[in-house]
Amino acid sequence: MSADWWHIDLRSLISSLGAQFIIEADLPGLVFRTPPPPGTPPLQNGQPDRGAVTLVIDPNDNLSGAIFEGLDYEAIYLLDSGIFGHGDFGRLTFTVNATWLSRAELQVNPDTKRFGIAGEFLPRGFSLTSSLPWNRANFSLFYDGPADTWMQGFDIGAVVHWIGQYEDDNVTLTGSTKLQDPRSGPFPERARKVSAWTTLDLIASYTFNLPPPAQVEVPGFAKDGGKKVKLKDAKEKNVIPVSTAEYNPCGWRAWLNGTTITLGMQNVFDADPPFVAASFENGYDESLATIKGRFWYVQLKKRF
Repeated sequence: MSADWWHIDLRSLISSLGAQFIIEADLPGLVFRTPPPPGTPPLQNGQPDRGAVTLVIDPNDNLSGAIFEGLDYEAIYLLDSGIFGHGDFGRLTFTVNATWLSRAELQVNPDTKRFGIAGEFLPRGFSLTSSLPWNRANFSLFYDGPADTWMQGFDIGAVVHWIGQYEDDNVTLTGSTKLQDPRSGPFPERARKVSAWTTLDLIASYTFNLPPPAQVEVPGFAKDGGKKVKLKDAKEKNVIPVSTAEYNPCGWRAWLNGTTITLGMQNVFDADPPFVAASFENGYDESLATIKGRFWYVQLKKRF
């Protein structure tokens, strides 16, 4: 088992914020609007109507800083069948890799306060980081064949990928004007969470590890076919030297040795990514999920 606590403090960042984030934060100098007509009533959230957006400038801005904290932990358990005393039937390896995000805060300008972005969906235009769910984990179980048998190169397993639920862009959905409290808008009933997403991958592979062929002496001419060696009893014996040459391995065994054939399938149950209301382009979070669905593949690898 292992665990790593990490703290990342980034300062004077250069990053684009994205048009959607800039409009929500109403950053001065980056959002331009047409003045509303006289007598325009306030918005439904009680804020004055600032007018329609006509221009958004999304430069690579020099942000004040960001802080990220979290815990990475891993557990590996190896079960060798030989411990039961009934022969070697292979071994099982169970692994858990996970990350818990404790804190993520962003400060756009030096004169603004930091606000939390942990556990929230972040638009694609925000290039600093992807969306930040609180929890992510991978679980795997693999079987390896017993050693010194034809099953030694056999490897089969399953991997479960899990992403925990996190907040949608509730600043936009609820009409909130407080980035620190996205559910405080006039429409709190619109606040929602993005559902957790779980997928299963299967993989099986076989690596050919053929035993080396027996060495065969290569016939050839030797200037001195033998040498006289004096033994302990003062007698001499003619010894034929052993040839150090050998045939280069060739044929189908040489090509097959060191070859790995892999058959796999990703997203076995063809799970759709969870819906994200604030992802106006396609309705899902491209930074964490994919819509390609179930697919299988075959891989051939040769080691020389």
